[in-house]
Amino acid sequence: MMFALFMIVILVITGFIWLLDILILRKNRAAGATEPALVEYAKSFFPVILVVFFVRSFIVEPFKIPSGSMMPTLLAGDYILVNKFTYGLRVPILNNTFIKVNHPTRGDVFVFHFPPEPSIDYIKRVVGLPGDKIRYQDKQLTINGKHLDVQDVGNYEYVLPGLNNMTAKEYHEQLGNVSHSILIHDVVGNYDADAIGAKFANDEEITVPAGHYLAMGDNRDNSSDSRVWGFVPEQNLVGKAFYIWMNFDQGSRIGTVIH
Repeated sequence: MMFALFMIVILVITGFIWLLDILILRKNRAAGATEPALVEYAKSFFPVILVVFFVRSFIVEPFKIPSGSMMPTLLAGDYILVNKFTYGLRVPILNNTFIKVNHPTRGDVFVFHFPPEPSIDYIKRVVGLPGDKIRYQDKQLTINGKHLDVQDVGNYEYVLPGLNNMTAKEYHEQLGNVSHSILIHDVVGNYDADAIGAKFANDEEITVPAGHYLAMGDNRDNSSDSRVWGFVPEQNLVGKAFYIWMNFDQGSRIGTVIH
């Protein structure tokens, strides 16, 4: 969000200088005089910034994965592309939808503005849609009274920052039309009394409010998600992650389609 604001400011400044030159400055320059450096830079950068701003705002935006909360689907260090028009075209900064296209579907990996601090972008998986009734008991999801199908894959070993070796159980989970992997650790989460995670721990069923989504990380026991800070409002949506375009440490991940 801050980068978008920065680009708008630069776009306005360079555009204003270029327009000022066309309407006033150029007329007062002597014939054959060299353009001021500031005007030359503005004319050079304005079209480039305009194209980049348009593409990032309405078509596709790159993001870097900073943590392992979405393992094994996404790893820290993955550079991903996010489709910005899948969930509708939105006004930059304000994030109001002006052209409606689609809504998130269960199983989507989506980027959104973090509800407690909208200047930060988060990425999780859509688990609950508006109106869904959800339980999460014994580390298994039940949506609208139906247990999700999971298949045991085996152990999944990875290294956390600080060279701490971790072992989790990997499962394939069928979430809507999406089959994906999740990681489960033998730990019990600690949540505030009014958090969704605490309600799940008490075997309570929660209902996703209208215009909101329940988000969870694929690394289920190492993810700060809706169980901690609540539902994701529709107005916070950024886009749908669909492609890994770079990972400097693991080149084999380049070109991976995100499911």
